[in-house]
Amino acid sequence: MQRNKAISNTATLTTCALLTALSVILARFLAITPSESARISFETVPIFLAGMLFGPVAGALVGFTSDFIGSLLMFGFNPMFCIPPILYGLCGGLFRPMLRKTELWRIAVAYLPPIILGSWLWQSLALSLFYGGEAKAAKLAFFYTKLAERGIQFALVFVVDVLVVYFLCKAGVFRRFRS
Repeated sequence: MQRNKAISNTATLTTCALLTALSVILARFLAITPSESARISFETVPIFLAGMLFGPVAGALVGFTSDFIGSLLMFGFNPMFCIPPILYGLCGGLFRPMLRKTELWRIAVAYLPPIILGSWLWQSLALSLFYGGEAKAAKLAFFYTKLAERGIQFALVFVVDVLVVYFLCKAGVFRRFRS
């Protein structure tokens, strides 16, 4: 019995490491950058899947680790920007009981909190604090501009991410990991 548990933990750790690497590649090397301030990537799918498959702690750790490694590769780590990836993994795990039935609306409901609270609101706020200028009025204007711009961006990303997770689950790719 102990041997099976060790194999399971090793398999979980290995799978989480692969999902982390996939997230880093999707975020840093396969992202689409339509403008200077917008970036479309599908880095959240592996993070969400880690939470969905292995629980909220594993998902949150995959989210943090992928953001940490990706940030160090590109520009440097800022803890304010690691909140959204952690939320994706956390929500994938917290909504795990609801996601046992693979239905499109269930995946969409599980994806809404991290995309709205994390990627849209929190990151827009963090961007305005760092790049919005010195004056409060400038920061506020920058924040509203980011909200409008990123709202459209994340509406599109939301639809694609939910569909990717749905079709992967429907195809039975993760049956082995379901408990």
